[in-house]
Amino acid sequence: PFVIVCNHQASLDLMGMVEIIPERCVPIAKRELLYLGTVGWACWLSGIIFIERRRRDAAIGVISRTASTMRRENV
Repeated sequence: PFVIVCNHQASLDLMGMVEIIPERCVPIAKRELLYLGTVGWACWLSGIIFIERRRRDAAIGVISRTASTMRRENV
């Protein structure tokens, strides 16, 4: 297992990242991306898990539940 951190600089960077990220990867993104119009819709439809960075406890909860699901489903 490993973690890939992508610090994209523009919306178009997402297109390139989609091509290089491994198939069994579980993407997590800041919730603000959800509200970027077409980009937000594409992120949501592709299954990205959104976290609210301003609410630390909630973000940790989302990441913990995601990790539990990944272990249970052997992702």
